[in-house]
Amino acid sequence: MPDPSAAVCIGKRLVSGRLSGKVAIITGGANGLGAAAGRMFANEGATVVLTDIDPDGESTAASMNGSVHFVRHDVCDEAGWQNLIADVERRFGRLDILVNNAGVVELDTPVGITAVSFHRVMAVSVDGMVWGCKHAIPAMERAGGGSIINMSSIAAAQGEPNNASYTAAKGAIDAYTRMVAVYCGQTGAGIRCNSILPNGMDTPMVRSIPGKKLAAGPDAGLLDTVPGGQNRRGEADDVAALVVFLASDESRWINGQSIVVDNGASITKGSIPDLK
Repeated sequence: MPDPSAAVCIGKRLVSGRLSGKVAIITGGANGLGAAAGRMFANEGATVVLTDIDPDGESTAASMNGSVHFVRHDVCDEAGWQNLIADVERRFGRLDILVNNAGVVELDTPVGITAVSFHRVMAVSVDGMVWGCKHAIPAMERAGGGSIINMSSIAAAQGEPNNASYTAAKGAIDAYTRMVAVYCGQTGAGIRCNSILPNGMDTPMVRSIPGKKLAAGPDAGLLDTVPGGQNRRGEADDVAALVVFLASDESRWINGQSIVVDNGASITKGSIPDLK
């Protein structure tokens, strides 16, 4: 992977410190996509607040260069969001970027779905995003505008028979993204909102899926699925690079969009060779 801290050339402009002066909250930041985005944000000059219920987020933040802070935070708790954003504004003076990345996956089918798994997945993924947007929008307006990036999934765009709860949650995230984008546009808030739909990324959550399937056992009724159309998993940095772009002013004309990151796997019946 290229060094994410290196300057890049866009057109005839040499760009570095693409997020300098910006303050960002990234949920689910202890590992995986959230941690990768946090590292890139810090390298690009942002002040980063990583949040998670996983206390390992403290060591994750400490391992990064730049201004990176960790806050233990349950995204399902609306009052926790109010306290978090008030604290960020008090400490850093503003909020410019929110990455709603926190999520969990449970394996279930449309006939095997349970209230427990459904409500857990929806609470973390959807409630967390809704409360985050609700309380971040006024803060971003006070800062003069901002960017919200919601982490959806390819499950929102293609059928995945073993991911009933997860698909419902990610589909809701994708739809809500467009609503927030239109609302903020029509109210003149100066806030953009986009969603990212990754597929097959090499993260702890994705690596946990085979074990979850095995633990569920035959009574769960999970189906044997056809392997995805790619030869390898993507890396967390492949998604984080897009998160940086959507957070930066370079993407100022991109709003309300759903962007797939999957090396073309979702558009082909066969497999696509690895990128060199």
